[in-house]
Amino acid sequence: MTALATALSTTTTPTELPAQLIEKYSVAGPRYTSYPTALMFTEDFGADDYQQRLQKARKAVAGLSLYVHLPFCRRLCYYCACNKVVTKDPEAAERYLQYLKREIELVSKLTGKRRPVNQLHFGGGTPTFLSDSQLIELVHSLASHFNISDSDRREYSIEIDPRTVTADRLALLRGLGFNRLSFGVQDTDPEVQQAINRVQSTAELTELVGAARAYRFRSISFDLIYGLPRQNCQTLSTTLDDVIALEPERISLYQYAHLPDRFPPQRAIERQTLPSSAEKLAMLQLASKILADAGYQHIGMDHFVRNDDDLAICQRAGRLQRNFQGYSTAMAPDLIGLGVSSISEVGDCFAQNAKDLDQYYRALEQNQLPTERGCTKTRDDEVRGYIIKELACNLHLSSQALLQRFGLSLSEAFADELKRLESFVQDGLVELSAAGIQVTETGRMMLRNVCMVFDQYLDNHPDKYSRTL
Repeated sequence: MTALATALSTTTTPTELPAQLIEKYSVAGPRYTSYPTALMFTEDFGADDYQQRLQKARKAVAGLSLYVHLPFCRRLCYYCACNKVVTKDPEAAERYLQYLKREIELVSKLTGKRRPVNQLHFGGGTPTFLSDSQLIELVHSLASHFNISDSDRREYSIEIDPRTVTADRLALLRGLGFNRLSFGVQDTDPEVQQAINRVQSTAELTELVGAARAYRFRSISFDLIYGLPRQNCQTLSTTLDDVIALEPERISLYQYAHLPDRFPPQRAIERQTLPSSAEKLAMLQLASKILADAGYQHIGMDHFVRNDDDLAICQRAGRLQRNFQGYSTAMAPDLIGLGVSSISEVGDCFAQNAKDLDQYYRALEQNQLPTERGCTKTRDDEVRGYIIKELACNLHLSSQALLQRFGLSLSEAFADELKRLESFVQDGLVELSAAGIQVTETGRMMLRNVCMVFDQYLDNHPDKYSRTL
């Protein structure tokens, strides 16, 4: 029996929602990889401000997270909203690597080499656009300037385009210290792949996963997208059958955000081929049922993990973390972003590098940090960010923990927000009590909506966010 047939054999699921609720909660809103979100960053915060935070962070003893952005892609994927450079010129990556090494040196002089790097992530773009020698050179530069960890608990991950790697390249990555792989799968249906200009073989993916297992990568994750053109419940179910058969530890199921005015490549997608909000929610509900039956836990915000995965264990213990790199068990208090457009969170600030390659290069040529914008978090930002992170990560906000951490009474300091949540209670999305706020099983589907209640900046950019459903 297929996953679709199994899922449909049950007439109801805990996550089913009536049409009026779909319409009610299908609104524009952030994904909350940070609070305040990146749309609130301004050029009033610059390189000097960020330099001061890095110098202050030097005194800390806690671990660091590093994110390295590698923007190059050989082919254009129509759905993609990432900062990227599409080229087949290998010299482009070589030039970028030389400037990236300059930034690594500048930052490390400010932070020192004492703090262990608990978390490292190469994102893109396509990190595996780099040649073997370039990857070795980059990792060597990081190891020369930061305290790279050899702990079994480290999380060193890299995003993989299956079309750009072989088993030998995976062996190289393992030798360089990476212990987690994130494969960009999106969808395995040929028509959907054609519609998004990302055609790749499931058979080749299967071979790569087998090689990754042989090389003892600690964790394998697949990135999937629902809401793509020509996608429906049947095609998504087939994709899930293909994916589950490969037994990844983690599956990210992102909703496609169609914002062609902001991301011009999306104009190649015919709007009439996109599923409706109701169809997208049906896909999410179906996927949740199929994945649950296969032993995956929906930890929230697009992520599903095996019940024995570290992320699931941490969530059950109320210790799950989240930042720009996603959910984590080993997240350090400070995240340093390296490379064009990357975002850092250090101390009380967010800082983003220049999004334009030429501007990024010009700053480094002048021996300056390429910081373009950012913000300093206020106390209120810190409080609301804590609340949003607790809800997004652990599906619960403790009144007692809020009082102990910030000296604030949830019922008094956030009386207006609690009043707004009353309709969420009536709709079965959250439960309110003297102990705090608990997101229900159904509420996991609307987690972004729940978090939005505590976002004081939400109305500043209503046309810049994707829809929650």
